[in-house]
Amino acid sequence: MKAAEDQVVEDEVGYQDDEESFFQDIDTLQKHGINMADLKKLKSVGICTVKGIQMTTRRALCNIKGLSEAKVDKIKEAAGKILTNGFLTAFEYSAKRKQVFHVMTGSLEFELRFSVFRNVQIFFHGWFLSFSPCLCCSPVTAQLPGEDGYTGGKVIFIDTENTFRPDRLKDIADRFNVDHDAVLDNVLYARAYTSEHQMELLDFVAAKFHEEGGVFKLLIIDSIMALFRVDFSGRGELAERQQKLAQMLSRLQKISEEYNVAVFVTNQMTADPGAGMTFQADPKKPIGGHILAHASTTRISLRKGRGELRIAKIFDSPDMPENEATFAITPGGIADAKE
Repeated sequence: MKAAEDQVVEDEVGYQDDEESFFQDIDTLQKHGINMADLKKLKSVGICTVKGIQMTTRRALCNIKGLSEAKVDKIKEAAGKILTNGFLTAFEYSAKRKQVFHVMTGSLEFELRFSVFRNVQIFFHGWFLSFSPCLCCSPVTAQLPGEDGYTGGKVIFIDTENTFRPDRLKDIADRFNVDHDAVLDNVLYARAYTSEHQMELLDFVAAKFHEEGGVFKLLIIDSIMALFRVDFSGRGELAERQQKLAQMLSRLQKISEEYNVAVFVTNQMTADPGAGMTFQADPKKPIGGHILAHASTTRISLRKGRGELRIAKIFDSPDMPENEATFAITPGGIADAKE
């Protein structure tokens, strides 16, 4: 049993130190004249790294209780002394991209065709029968060692639809011969009840990623738009909804880059009732508009096939061509489809 637990992510000191060097702790600003009280105020809103200051506007920093414009200018100046704000050559950036890691899915065909479970922002959208396999499998497979020195990591799951089932993870753990308790202990779960609560949870996520630097590898939100559809109704609140959504997506992008984690987000679909009167091929489309589309690194559309088969299609990606992969739902998660 101990060997099985060792197979799941543990706090490997050497690897963790490498990951922690990926970001610089905000406490280093004390050497540049920033007092600890002001640093605590920054941490209270989820700004825990020097890069996090660079990613936050002066106006947003001034909105933090207790920080004046003079203090914000001093903090920005101190952060600028630590970080390099200049350009990188494409060669240098290519070397930096080597820190990108890949997470297993359980389906070899899915991985060979897509290779999408990386430390980027991934959006899945599809009809309601399509999601469960990816959601159930990834919290387990993200903990398993993989290629290129990937040692596995912990997972945070934010649930907006009350569909998370820990027992499902136990079945998948059996497939990969890992301990149930170790797998469940490495998944942090939070239930979001409003869009505001969902945004507040991201501050906790950032603090947790900072507290256990390099340990967490995957953040899952299921689904990103469910609470926004409830909290904002009608065209009169559409502009406000999209602005709040854009702020949340921007926060997710920054967290992914700041802490070197993959962000896996699901989205809901809507059916256009007037599509049958036009030449539109598919009346179904993901909700959230262009803001959601532009914020994603990779978008994948899921649809139901025959029986337990599901078809995944690259909808948009900066480095992968349009392609499809077929996989099957099994008691142990997703697997290659059998003809």
